[in-house]
Amino acid sequence: MLIFLDGVGIGPDNSEINPWLGARLPRLRAMLGGQLPTLAEPQCTGGRALLVPADATLGLPGLPQSGTGQTALLTGVNAAALFGRHFGPWVPTPLRALLAERNLLVRALGAGKSAAFANAHHTTEPGKRPAAPTLAAHAAGLLVHGAEALWGGGAVASSITSEMWQRFAADVRVPDVSPRDAGRTLARIAGRVDLTLFAHYDTDLAGHRRGWHGCVAALERVDAFLGGVLELLPDDTLVVIASDHGNLEDTRAGHTRNPVPVVAVGPRRAMIAERVTAITDVAPAILHLMEIE
Repeated sequence: MLIFLDGVGIGPDNSEINPWLGARLPRLRAMLGGQLPTLAEPQCTGGRALLVPADATLGLPGLPQSGTGQTALLTGVNAAALFGRHFGPWVPTPLRALLAERNLLVRALGAGKSAAFANAHHTTEPGKRPAAPTLAAHAAGLLVHGAEALWGGGAVASSITSEMWQRFAADVRVPDVSPRDAGRTLARIAGRVDLTLFAHYDTDLAGHRRGWHGCVAALERVDAFLGGVLELLPDDTLVVIASDHGNLEDTRAGHTRNPVPVVAVGPRRAMIAERVTAITDVAPAILHLMEIE
């Protein structure tokens, strides 16, 4: 399972500006043996999970952005270099064919594996300015879950809970879902297929708003969600948590050039940690684990 968290980097060892250090994150701390990453100590190896820092700058100047960063994360291709610069928030048109052909969902299906995009989506079309996970799922024929899937436990809202659906799609009735219950749903989905992708974007949104309390709340929601995932996760399932660029970890500014955390929980987690030094290594490492080259 790949859980994508938008805009989460590794921040400074300063609790006044780094929400990681001010948030209550009991599940994440337990996973990492009581540690949390900082720029001073970016690697955590003491618990049931391994966390390694991954470069998101990809050898280019400027601030990493979501469009090229997410494409690089899901394909293993240096999309920013190919495009000539970092670009976002949506995937630039010249990179969409690459993403459609080489994303890990499409490659898994092409190798005879089963796959799922766990997000509920308001339409089966990606829209004019799509995020990379949505484009990848559409190319794989997996952009299939609407609001009705939230009732049957067949999908998870991208915001984890259903508050955003209730606020912006008032004509669509959806159930109240806690972060823990959403995580448990994701674990059940992952138990039915070989590869599962879930994408969460509110962490980046909180970072752009630069409010301390909003950033802390976003992290605590993710923490409770991960707790639910781990409660029902099959023993043979590896979870990889990764981001596309920094933002949330420093409330003084928006996007950063900081490394992003890549967390591996479960069997063969050491293999993921050993192979990942940049966000372009994540998809190849997962495909290698699935014996897809």
